[in-house]
Parts: sequence; C-alpha cells; structure tokens
Amino acid sequence: MKYKLGKTPARPNAVGLKFGMFFNAEKLPTPPAKFGHYGMGLGMSWGMLANDKFSNCVWAGGAHEHMVWTHRSGSGQPVAFRDQDVLADYAAATGFDPAKPNTDQGTDMVEGADYRRTVGIIDASGVRHKIDSYMALRAGDADQLALATYLMGATAIGLRFPESAEKQFDNSEPWDYVLGSPLQGGHYVPCVGRNSDGNFLVVTWGRLQAMTPAFLKNYCDEALAYISLDPLKNDLSPEGFNLDQLRRDLTAITN
Repeated sequence: MKYKLGKTPARPNAVGLKFGMFFNAEKLPTPPAKFGHYGMGLGMSWGMLANDKFSNCVWAGGAHEHMVWTHRSGSGQPVAFRDQDVLADYAAATGFDPAKPNTDQGTDMVEGADYRRTVGIIDASGVRHKIDSYMALRAGDADQLALATYLMGATAIGLRFPESAEKQFDNSEPWDYVLGSPLQGGHYVPCVGRNSDGNFLVVTWGRLQAMTPAFLKNYCDEALAYISLDPLKNDLSPEGFNLDQLRRDLTAITN
C-alpha cells in the first residue's frame, strides 16, 4: 500500500461500557442530515502525522480527534501535533522503535483508548490530552454512530480495510462497499461529521474522506465513543443521559 494502516484485529466485548447503557436515543436530539466540525477553518492541515511511514493510525487519529475537540471548546485554534509527538506515544504504548521495523505492529484500539485515559497523548507544546473514559458503539450501526458523533464531536471507527478503498481515496471518491475486494488489514479513522450526501466524514492520511453507510456496515469491526464528562453534564438533559450511572461505573473501573 501507498499508505499505512495499523489497527490490530477487534476483540469482541473488549469494552464493558456500551453507549446504549447511558444514552437514550429517543430522548436525545436527532442529528441533522448534515453536521460536524470538519469545516472548522483549521488554519493548518490535518497532517499525515507519520501514518504514511508507520502503522500508527490509532495515534494519528487520536491527535486529529483532539484537534476537533479543542477547536469545538471555543479556544479558537485546534491544538497542534507533530509527527514526533504522535510517534512518541506510539512508542511508549507499544514498544515501537522507528529504527526497528519489526516493532511497527500497529495498536489495539481499546489498549490505545486506555492509554489515552490514563496517560494522555502529547501535543506540540508538551501538553498531554486525556479522555475521561470510552465506551463501545455497535459496529456498523450508522444511526448510533451519527448520534455519538453529533454529541461528542468525534468518534472512532475501526475498519477491516479493503483494497478498493485505497483506490477510491486516490481518486477522491467516497469509500463505498465493493463486493469481493481483498482486505488489506485494519485501519482507525476518526469520524467528525456527515455531509449533505448522507456520507460520514472521517479523517485519514492528512485529509477528510467521505464514507458511505454501506461501507461502514460492511467493513467496520469496532467503534468507540470517547467521553468527557463536563461537556456532557452541561449540554445534555438528564432524560437523555444517565450521568449518575456513568459516574458509578467509571468509579468501579478506575478503583
């Protein structure tokens, strides 16, 4: 491949917390047809963040998510990440060494999420950015992905990546399902919104890429919603979001 992947195979039931346990879709706002912060006027590129050279898509994707969240918070400019920042966390979490190609084995999505919860990922200024927790979305469920992305600003999609998608990316075409296309490996992409064509928008290899619901349904093998408690506490009604139950479950996990 011209680009690198880097998500290891999904582990069924690796995440105990499920989105549906805490969020009542019937009591929450319905996402509009088109939404997201992908047109946020970054003033900087998304950046490849070394995912053209190494299998660090989980870490490049995490940096892209924090770019969205820091912009969404009203800070004006998204926080900056450099290749070396992203690779430093990839190395710390997995034992990756750029001088030893056999150590470039990618990352388990859930293990990456746990590192982000306990350690955080470092930006270009030396600041670490953490998540409060994470929960599983139903793999391939377009409605749940749309709701979680609308609420959180960005979510994580794990894919079994087909050969056809690389060609579609090169041709600036949406990723769409192609029957029988050989699988190339696993890939991690942040979902940051949905466009007027009904396609999800993800960030990969330094730019936005459209993804059809059919692609999601057929190739997604895991998905995560990252939780930051304060915005949810302030923005969502008690009827739609069981904050107390989430706090109790997070306490049980972290103690």
